Amino acid sequence: MEIALYILFPFVAFLYASVGHGGASGYLALMAIMGVSAIYMKPTALILNLFVAGIAFMQFRRLGYFNWRSFYPFVITSIPAALVGGYLSVDGDIYKKILGVLLVFAVIRMMWKPNENQMNNASVPLIYGLISGALIGFFSGLIGIGGGIILSPLILLFGWATVKQTAAISALFIWVNSLAGLIGLSISGIEIEPNFVLLIGLALIGGFTGSYFGGKMLNTQRLSYLLTGVLALASAKLIFF
Repeated sequence: MEIALYILFPFVAFLYASVGHGGASGYLALMAIMGVSAIYMKPTALILNLFVAGIAFMQFRRLGYFNWRSFYPFVITSIPAALVGGYLSVDGDIYKKILGVLLVFAVIRMMWKPNENQMNNASVPLIYGLISGALIGFFSGLIGIGGGIILSPLILLFGWATVKQTAAISALFIWVNSLAGLIGLSISGIEIEPNFVLLIGLALIGGFTGSYFGGKMLNTQRLSYLLTGVLALASAKLIFF
């Protein structure tokens, strides 16, 4: 079981970083399939998010894709909401049901390939940003997903940023929410002390390569179909079994 996780984690990090995500939903999906206890899933995903989403943000920002105007309306409310979500704990069965539903968003995001030419790059209405940021931030902290799998389809649907700008925005959004969620988790008294060194190292490798190629040249469509299958399988397992 552990060997399979070590093999698959860098692959997940690569694909998610290529679209500006930290990969928490992918890590959580793998852990759910492998039967990892819910008490370990949340902190593991949040910690890995910090590294992979951080790398993705630096790469996309370096290439000039970060748009502060499309970022700040969401993060004003998402940070305190993620902290509250991180502080709260839910029953393991309920946790997995919620995660299963949220993985549907990950499947949609991995399958949806919007046309860059159709993006109008409109300004984010402040009230929409505040409300959606609070809701996404809360579930980010509660489940440990970071929130990018929900935020990026929202941005692309309303044309608030281009595809690669969305990747940069989502990466930083995931990073700040994951940090807030971890702070809330620590305040709640849950100790974060498992040995994450190897998983972090593998995720870093996948994150570096994924964000580099995703920002510059690589079309990861075929690989994303494989990951989508894993996410769909995990979602079904968590919801129905």
